[in-house]
Amino acid sequence: MLKMEEWLLIRDLYSQGLNISEISERTGYDRKTVRKYLQLKTLPEPQKRPPRPSKLDPYKPYLLEKINEKHYTAARLFREIQKMGFDGGETIVKDFVRTVRPKQGVPAVLRYETKPGVQAQVDWGELGTVEVDGKLKKLFCFSMILGYSRMRYVECTLSIDTFTLIQCHLNAFQYFGGCTQEILYDNMKQVVIKRAMKSSDSEWNSQYEDFFKHYGFIPRLCRPYRPQTKGKIENTIGYVKRDFFLGREFSSLESLNNQALEWLKRVNSSIHGTTHEIPLERFKNEKEKLNLLNQVPRYKVVKTETRKISRDCYISYLGNKYSVPYKFAGRTAKLQIFEGKFEVYVDYEKVCEHEILPGNCRVTRKKEHFKGLLSEILNENSKCKKSPHILLKFSGLEVEKRSLDVYETFSDGGLE
Repeated sequence: MLKMEEWLLIRDLYSQGLNISEISERTGYDRKTVRKYLQLKTLPEPQKRPPRPSKLDPYKPYLLEKINEKHYTAARLFREIQKMGFDGGETIVKDFVRTVRPKQGVPAVLRYETKPGVQAQVDWGELGTVEVDGKLKKLFCFSMILGYSRMRYVECTLSIDTFTLIQCHLNAFQYFGGCTQEILYDNMKQVVIKRAMKSSDSEWNSQYEDFFKHYGFIPRLCRPYRPQTKGKIENTIGYVKRDFFLGREFSSLESLNNQALEWLKRVNSSIHGTTHEIPLERFKNEKEKLNLLNQVPRYKVVKTETRKISRDCYISYLGNKYSVPYKFAGRTAKLQIFEGKFEVYVDYEKVCEHEILPGNCRVTRKKEHFKGLLSEILNENSKCKKSPHILLKFSGLEVEKRSLDVYETFSDGGLE
């Protein structure tokens, strides 16, 4: 089909007096073609060819459903349809998702890159709700990313208190094998009580201050209302939601965090979209230059919670039951939780301790906690049999005593 310029050229030559043969000779087009386009008053619209069948066609309804349901990543959708039998490449999936996903404009920012070992970024993200001990609780995600290598660590929690924040830091330090010189936060109350113009002059949460001084790293605060200052971690939170959490099934918090560790193995071994390098490769061989943990003793962080001891001598914690010595049944206990276990105190007396069980609906029963309970119950029962509780007492019938004069009166004919 001729273009608009070529059609106009043929018409112009014809208007100059050239015949079809001359126009054909000058333009190189066949005389039938010249005659055909001279007869047209307007240039016909090009006919679109029907699209060729694609390997992705059978999976497009599923992809559209998932895209409308949640903001899944194209990489995750590619993995899902692979399991369904798709044998094409990831690029075709990304191209399709890009065309059907709604476009969202974002303000421009200036990216700030950090040197190896200098900075990590931390944030929390809320994932939804889960049922624990018959109650709905919010589920949160702790995330830390190393600024240079982009190595990630994530952990799901049921709380965002200072104890949990510090424990997640310890787990992240252990995962990375060290910590950076400084860590960047937003203005979370678990870290800072009162922010100053200069971060070092801020009033820190006392428990958190004790923690960062113990390991010697410097906390930094991003500028207020400028979440892009923590752009690396903000992207990580959204990425965790879309690529890992949405649509995932799990039976317990431990199960979810085990799945998160498997997910981390994959993402930390995949090419990063910004650096175009594999985070694990940038991290290993001491490229990240972290401060090693073996230079200081491990920080012990203790969390305190209150529990009511049931009549059957158990307390409940994170969906599991733990026995307590029977003489404390019905009392209020305080739990001191640290390093995967907890100690139980009643009136400042330590009565027992337990390792925290994984999963839920499990029971830990220590025999010594119930030793003597059966004999005590039997003794109480025997006391009840020996001295039964009498509700009513019936006395014997008493015969009324009368004077003999009464009977003589009746024998004489009765009273008048």
